[in-house]
Amino acid sequence: MEIVGTTTEQMKRNDHVSLDINKLTASVQEELETLHAFSNKCSIYRVPKRLRDSKEYAYTPQLVSIGPIHHGKEELKEMEEHKKIYLQEFLKLSEVGVKECIAAIAERETRLRNCYADNFENISTVDFVKMMLLDSSFIIMVFLKQFSPIFQRNNDRIFGKPWMIGEIGFDMCLLENQIPFFILDDLLKLSKRQVGCSMIELTRDFLSITVGDSWVPKDILEQINSSEVEHFVDFLRKCQRPARREQSQLLESRTAPSAMELHQSGVKFNLGSKEKIFDMNFDFHKGILEIPLLFLEDHTEKLFRNLHAFEQCHCRGGYVSDYIATINFLVRGTNDVEILAKEGIIDNWLSDNDAVMSVLHDLDKGNLVSSQQFYFADVVEGLKKYCRNRTHKWIAALKQNYFHNPWVSISVVAAGALLILTVIQTVCSVIQVK
Repeated sequence: MEIVGTTTEQMKRNDHVSLDINKLTASVQEELETLHAFSNKCSIYRVPKRLRDSKEYAYTPQLVSIGPIHHGKEELKEMEEHKKIYLQEFLKLSEVGVKECIAAIAERETRLRNCYADNFENISTVDFVKMMLLDSSFIIMVFLKQFSPIFQRNNDRIFGKPWMIGEIGFDMCLLENQIPFFILDDLLKLSKRQVGCSMIELTRDFLSITVGDSWVPKDILEQINSSEVEHFVDFLRKCQRPARREQSQLLESRTAPSAMELHQSGVKFNLGSKEKIFDMNFDFHKGILEIPLLFLEDHTEKLFRNLHAFEQCHCRGGYVSDYIATINFLVRGTNDVEILAKEGIIDNWLSDNDAVMSVLHDLDKGNLVSSQQFYFADVVEGLKKYCRNRTHKWIAALKQNYFHNPWVSISVVAAGALLILTVIQTVCSVIQVK
């Protein structure tokens, strides 16, 4: 009886398992049929948690939401009315109907959604197209008004407050606050009235005013094709693309001499390019490290963080991440900041040298780099090799301790001459005695 009883219980359990398997199979098949496949066109991402947690505000819009990631947030709703006003102005200026604009966006809905890492299934087609229309026309009008005052109205509540357009400009440089560049280009081309410039020209003009010419070189449009631009963060990264270099070396370790150690080894610091922030080079034979100007003020960290986040999400290896790591090799204390500031390489508009060091070290938190594809491996390994040479340190010590100003140099030469004369006199005295 015991055996029969056990067998019956097992059969019941097996039937139960069988029913569960069938239900689960149907559920999984249904999910797979509705699965949203990520496109290779994806270029707009949520910032990874390992980066966001350290400085969340640096990735979060303060005044205006662009695109679906921050859409509908209560603290950003005030700007939604401005978007409607700017849409009205865009339709009037471009002499194009709202139906035509909606049709153009609706036709590209799938392509637009594929640009985002999230699928945003909770946003319906109607709401998605409307959002894209409002955001696109808002950006175009902001850029046009910045480009020329003839597009501004006397009662404009955004351009009437300089602080507001500045904040909006930086909101447009955040990775999570982007829309694909092609939709802006397409909408502007729908215009039946010529505005006198292309979308890529408007972008260059607006961002050069927002973040400065050092980030957006004047001749950059000769190097960038608008069809290759994903969004504004991608545009800024392309603007700062350094000259190509051969990756013949591996990064042996994530350590390198600090600026003070390099100085004590006789390395000279020269101010490099004023237009390419990441174009760093080291001439081993001359002992010259060339570093472009690093201008640090309140918004600099935001720019670096969002460029860095985009690169970490989208690119396999990159010069932004590797630059951040290299700068942190050089700056390990306030004395390192002082050396680079003295040579004009760091232009500090923060409170003090401690603030500079804090910003640079915070940028490097969560920074993933590849030793096999490290962009500045030749620079870092060259500096290590130069510092290992004791002759360089001896010569540097001699120059810094005894030849750092004319009077000390004269004293050293005089003392040397006196020593030589003393030796000669001693030798002559010995010869005379013999």
